[in-house]
Amino acid sequence: MKKQSNKLAGASILAAVAASLCCITPVLAILSGVTGIAATFSWIEPARPFLIATTILVLLFAWYQLLKPRTAEEMDCDCETDDQKPFIQGKAFLGMVTVFAALMLAFPYYSFVFYPSNPPSVITTQEGTLTNAEFKVEGMTCAACEDHIRHAVSSLSGIQSVDASFTAGSATVSFDPTRTTEEEIFDAIHSTGYTVKK
Repeated sequence: MKKQSNKLAGASILAAVAASLCCITPVLAILSGVTGIAATFSWIEPARPFLIATTILVLLFAWYQLLKPRTAEEMDCDCETDDQKPFIQGKAFLGMVTVFAALMLAFPYYSFVFYPSNPPSVITTQEGTLTNAEFKVEGMTCAACEDHIRHAVSSLSGIQSVDASFTAGSATVSFDPTRTTEEEIFDAIHSTGYTVKK
């Protein structure tokens, strides 16, 4: 039973990390400077609800196994001693696993804090010189993907605004064509690892 609770804790961590892998990868890619791998795990996104449910069920079962009352038969058995459980089999460890799993599952909702802030540059142009371009982007699966694209495009000069939407699968950019080009914007989005179509 003790080994089973360790396996359950490991399974819940694995499922939680897998459920958020598609959202964690863009942040890790930016922090490591290898942005091309950002969309590598986007194929996991359709399985995210299943992985979340698996994580929750495994954690609930692990807590049940740990907290359920012992039967009279188990109490009479001399094969297990209650002197002191190893840390990995205790409530503190399972509590840490539960908190870690919750943080991983919620990662898409707070991932923006890991992106360096790129304040939009002040653009002084003559009225009517700003251009809007829309790009179709495949592979975005959550808000973290949107932040990744905003970060990449905002680092170019002459960008006034970037609106990325994973639900629409697009990015709309307002920019000064005298300071940057659509090709540079295309390349910036493409460098994130997502598939871009104009």
